[in-house]
Amino acid sequence: MPAYAYEALDAKGAVQKGMIDADTARSARSLLRARALVPMLVEPAMNNADGGKGTGLNMTLWGGNVFNATTLAVWTRQLAGLVAAGLPLERALAALAEEADQDDQQRLVASLRAEVNAGSAFARALEQHPKEFSKIYTAVISAGEQSGQLGTVLEKLADDLEESEGLKNKIFAASLYPAIVSLAAIVIVVFLLSYVVPQVAGVFASSKRALPMLTVVMLGISAFVRNYWWLLLGGLITGAIAMTLARRQPELRMRMDAAWLRLPLVGKLARGYNASRFAGTLAMLAGAGVPILRALQTAAETLSNQAMRADALDALVLVREGAPLASALASKKRFPPLIAMFARLGEQTGQLPVMLQRAAKQLSSEVQRRAMHLATILEPVLILGMGVMVLLIVLAVLMPIMQLNQLVK
Repeated sequence: MPAYAYEALDAKGAVQKGMIDADTARSARSLLRARALVPMLVEPAMNNADGGKGTGLNMTLWGGNVFNATTLAVWTRQLAGLVAAGLPLERALAALAEEADQDDQQRLVASLRAEVNAGSAFARALEQHPKEFSKIYTAVISAGEQSGQLGTVLEKLADDLEESEGLKNKIFAASLYPAIVSLAAIVIVVFLLSYVVPQVAGVFASSKRALPMLTVVMLGISAFVRNYWWLLLGGLITGAIAMTLARRQPELRMRMDAAWLRLPLVGKLARGYNASRFAGTLAMLAGAGVPILRALQTAAETLSNQAMRADALDALVLVREGAPLASALASKKRFPPLIAMFARLGEQTGQLPVMLQRAAKQLSSEVQRRAMHLATILEPVLILGMGVMVLLIVLAVLMPIMQLNQLVK
């Protein structure tokens, strides 16, 4: 049974605050009146529609989500299976609430069941928890309810969530090894410069002989790292803060995202990833029966790159004015021509969702191939770069030793 946070007046006019368990907000108010309290505010203890954080028993740790991407896909798949088997939605939600492993998931699903049981549409119940269910998710559910094909739509939604998570995981896996090598290289070089080089240099300080130029340079770099490490750290922190603040400015973020797309390797990767998500979302929404203008608006919101989002919204304006979707997308050069080509074929054959889904899969495969290719290139380059740095440091240490050996001879 879901919990509700309330504020009410008692018989003396004092404000009472607390939590109460009830199936619906209306039931919660009735229970409060039965306790001789006048309810002023009754709202779900889970995150409300304004995005505020829940309180009391339903608060999640650190304000995090009840469902992550993986668990949401699994939950959607389970719900789709129950609904497709003919089980009423209210009973399907009740079964999922009983099978939930965590208390916060159980409360969330029970809250959804209570709203549905009270007569609310499932999409409207989902909208009460915007941190858990995105606009795309609720839009697809709403279209499925209106078309009477909720089970089929839930299956497609689960497929999309799994494909999206799989693409993210593959890109993350491709970038993990280069990131680890880079971090290890930085740690090793800093250790050698801040500890090993000064220790060895102290041995040659008493000889009062001119040191090799490479050794002098390394000693200078070592002294700078040891004496001004705080300046380097402060510069990194300041740069990170400045970058974060800059990305909060719409115009600056637009320019940064547009510049990012023009980079040689990662630019194509970013463009392909965003285009794949856009085409996949648009295909799913159009296939669920969402009107094309609303589908375009929602799909544009999935684009993390602001420059591509602006192009998608411009394409929306062109479609609203009567232009075909393929022509509108073809006029935006940041989108791969593949999307416009498949959209044109879909409009000609009357199978726009199918063609857009094919475009999304092809772009997804291309993104995975590019990510693996980029990782394959970066791995030897990073290893070679780390080897060169270590070699220079070792030479800076060995060259004075070689000079002493020559003097002894």
